[in-house]
Amino acid sequence: MNFLKKFVILVFMGMAFIIVLSLFMAGKGIGQDSLPKFIIKSKNIIFKNSNGDAEKIKVYITKEHKIKEMNLEEYVLGVVAGEMPAEFSEEALKAQAVAARTFGVAHMEAYGGKKYKSTTGADVCDTVACQVFQSKEDRMNAWPKAKAEGYWNKMEQAVQATSGEVLAYKGKLVMEPYYFAISGGRTENAEDVFKEGEGYLKSVESPGEEDARKYKTSVEMSYKNFIDKVNIYYPSSKLNAEDLSKEVTIEGRTEGGAVREIKLGSVTVSGTRFRSIMGLNSTDFTIYFKDKIYIQCLGYGHRVGMSQWGANAMAKDGKTYIQILSHYYSGISLKNVTSFLK
Repeated sequence: MNFLKKFVILVFMGMAFIIVLSLFMAGKGIGQDSLPKFIIKSKNIIFKNSNGDAEKIKVYITKEHKIKEMNLEEYVLGVVAGEMPAEFSEEALKAQAVAARTFGVAHMEAYGGKKYKSTTGADVCDTVACQVFQSKEDRMNAWPKAKAEGYWNKMEQAVQATSGEVLAYKGKLVMEPYYFAISGGRTENAEDVFKEGEGYLKSVESPGEEDARKYKTSVEMSYKNFIDKVNIYYPSSKLNAEDLSKEVTIEGRTEGGAVREIKLGSVTVSGTRFRSIMGLNSTDFTIYFKDKIYIQCLGYGHRVGMSQWGANAMAKDGKTYIQILSHYYSGISLKNVTSFLK
């Protein structure tokens, strides 16, 4: 066979392969920048520089007392692993990845963000003061050995599927992508919790969280203990154990159901402040005066933004991560992180 014939055959075979691959991708709904699933192996995923990895994020690692620079996607993976249960559905993990990536970018000066308040010089830290970040080694050691590799691969795939995607509102980067564990049925308007808010942080319904272990919790204490806790901060409250049920009254609630203000004898404080004093899981609480004082709470966390357990309930109900994010962050869109580079 002469050279020309060989060349023609090779060209024909190459074109045939491209056509077959294109048909496969079109039939499966796979994007131009994706590969068929039989080619991808989660253990070998490489995060692309075009999705923001060129800009390193500086993370303060608390236990090592030092800053580590890493690719943005590596950071996002560590946050998803640290913030959301591995048993959650993949669409919920994807939603968490986008929220976590947005938080990281919102604290990077290269994207117009501001470093978290500290003397470390880092963009973010690895604790709840920012968002929890865990290295692969630490996270794998905490999981059951038989499931650890599968869990990590699952989270890696969720991060890769959303690579480079961040939340935007009216064309600008979302700077406050709040999320929390459990709402108790409805999230809060940001201004009702933080005294100021954004248009994308509005109160919405969050059904399906009832399976969460901390969906409903209760705290009990003696009348004396209750009064002592209040008097540490408000010694002028003049609370009296004999009339406590009359002296302690909830003065109003927010749209999301949280206590807006509570009267404690001669002083009135915010529900958020009372939650802090009593060590409650949320500001959606009810007080019962019996042989002791019982405070029953719904939800866990500040209840602003995306509910993680609510996101998982939506995912199990067939909703995509985009639908989940659009539900909890009103009026948002998704953009590639590179569009916000300064």
